Amino acid sequence: MAKKKAGNVKPNETELKDKLVYLNRVAKVTKGGRTFSFAAVVVVGDENGTVGHGLGKAREVSEAIAKAVDDAKKNLVKVPVYKGTIPHEQVGKYGASRVLIKPAADGTGVIAGGAMRAVLESAGIHNVLAKSLGSSNPHNVVKATIDALLKLRSPIEVARQRGVDLDKVFNG
Repeated sequence: MAKKKAGNVKPNETELKDKLVYLNRVAKVTKGGRTFSFAAVVVVGDENGTVGHGLGKAREVSEAIAKAVDDAKKNLVKVPVYKGTIPHEQVGKYGASRVLIKPAADGTGVIAGGAMRAVLESAGIHNVLAKSLGSSNPHNVVKATIDALLKLRSPIEVARQRGVDLDKVFNG
């Protein structure tokens, strides 16, 4: 079996689904009054181990979302998903945001808040326990969650590094 490496991935663009995580209206005060624009944070994924995030800014909401989706498609990464959950517990950090993700038994569902839920569901993880520990800024929580997912090691990779069979990794 070929080693799956975390990094930029190019899946078929038609199977990617996007989720809007956060939309912010910002105002620039000028001599003629306030000028409003929008910033959108979007997560895209194929629900099969590939996920990416993007930020788009524009005067119109739909344009900001479209820019964010294009940016997200440029930042795709592959994450290990094992039997609908993650292989092991992991902490991710970005800025002042810290997230903790733990594997969960089948049927648990995605126990996670807003920004983390979007990332985990887009990655195709169906059973996971997650907690946001630091800042709740959606931009940083998304990046911290992706950081945690990138730090995960697949069971196959662990078995290869240890030089043992795959069942020995799980059964001690």
